[in-house]
Amino acid sequence: MSARTTKPHEIVERALELSRADGCVVIADEHSTANLRWAGNALTTNGVTRGRTLTVVATVDGKEGTASGVVSRSAVTADELEPVVRAAEAAARGAGPAEDAQPLVTGVAHSPGFTEAPAETSSAVFADFAPALGEAFARARAGGRELYGFANHELVSSYLGTSTGLRLRHDQPNGTLELNAKSPDRTRSAWAGRSTRDFEDVDPAALDAELAVRLGWAERRLELPAGRYETLLPPTAVADLLIYQLWSASGRDAAEGRTVFSRPGGGTRVGEKLSELPLTLRSDPDEPGLESAPFVIAHSSGGDQSVFDNGLPLAATEWIREGELNHLTTSRHSAALTGLPVAPGIDNLILDGVEDRSLEEMVASTERGLLLTCLWYIREVDPATLLLTGLTRDGVYLVENGEVTGEVNNFRFNESPVGLLGRATEAGRTEKTLPREWGDWFTRAAMPALRVPDFNMSSVSQGV
Repeated sequence: MSARTTKPHEIVERALELSRADGCVVIADEHSTANLRWAGNALTTNGVTRGRTLTVVATVDGKEGTASGVVSRSAVTADELEPVVRAAEAAARGAGPAEDAQPLVTGVAHSPGFTEAPAETSSAVFADFAPALGEAFARARAGGRELYGFANHELVSSYLGTSTGLRLRHDQPNGTLELNAKSPDRTRSAWAGRSTRDFEDVDPAALDAELAVRLGWAERRLELPAGRYETLLPPTAVADLLIYQLWSASGRDAAEGRTVFSRPGGGTRVGEKLSELPLTLRSDPDEPGLESAPFVIAHSSGGDQSVFDNGLPLAATEWIREGELNHLTTSRHSAALTGLPVAPGIDNLILDGVEDRSLEEMVASTERGLLLTCLWYIREVDPATLLLTGLTRDGVYLVENGEVTGEVNNFRFNESPVGLLGRATEAGRTEKTLPREWGDWFTRAAMPALRVPDFNMSSVSQGV
């Protein structure tokens, strides 16, 4: 029997039946993807894939505590289940007591579609997008520019069952589009990206028009030295910085004095003002257009994620409320250690802006400053301040008297997202965006543009 003819809920039930451990969690993830790639105004490749990943978590009680063992395998059929279950049990028996051990979650209502077939994507998701992309190729060719990029759509149906009776299921669509426009001599480049659930809200013509404007700005080239500049960060750049901040917002690490969210002398900075602007940074599994799993799906333990929390319901969480640090990420275990509320990570991030102003309107009110396109190669320099370094990419533009007057060289930057929130003087309209740096791992974000009066461009970069 093949992996594709065995129903995922049957795999989960059979694995639970085979378990001899004191506790068991089984997660079956059904993956399907469809993609398009193009270069030089022409499609190059397309494809569709299917796959399954099975994760078995076994828990074994002992005199000193409960141990856990986790084993994941791909393309597992019903006939191959028992070796996976036994391997997880052996791993648990060979491990010491799990630090994050908690009773497995109970009392969560069954998902109504648990026994139904997984959701799948196909090339049909591009039925309207592909012809529109072809028209964009023609316009770009006529305008003397070349388009490069890719579109990817993925559907993951996750089935989660436990020995305590949970039977949960979540379907997660995830679409991304990245589009580069280049001049024929490749000296000018501009980028745009979009996150989407179904490609029905993506307009290639509008993206091409946006990139054409940016390539036009780049016809005038200026050189600027390193230094601190008033800078407009577009939503994609804000997302990349704040996603890293969220990943670094461990309640346990903060309580142990190891992060920017640690209070000098002990404890955390929860309750402290981080921004004079009334900014709210939040996650919500039910956020329209950015919906994500409404319960914990943990394939491994680490940091403030625990396999013992699988199936734990998730609720809207405000990480920062009107400028004040409100929550740090915790599992049930780390919440008990720190005294903080239980607040697991959620797979989306929204920063509510302050003013209903577009990025274009913010440019129009800028006397002199820089307008960025996106950031990349972001790396941590100092966890105590969350100082990050990285590079600008695909267009840094000079704004003078409310107009873009040319393109300048790229820079390396050194900044902390926490510091930026504290110094930002304006936040515009919140809109869905695709993080450029973290788009392979985190795509569901909505951010405003931010104005920072003194963004630190620490050195000049020769990148395009």
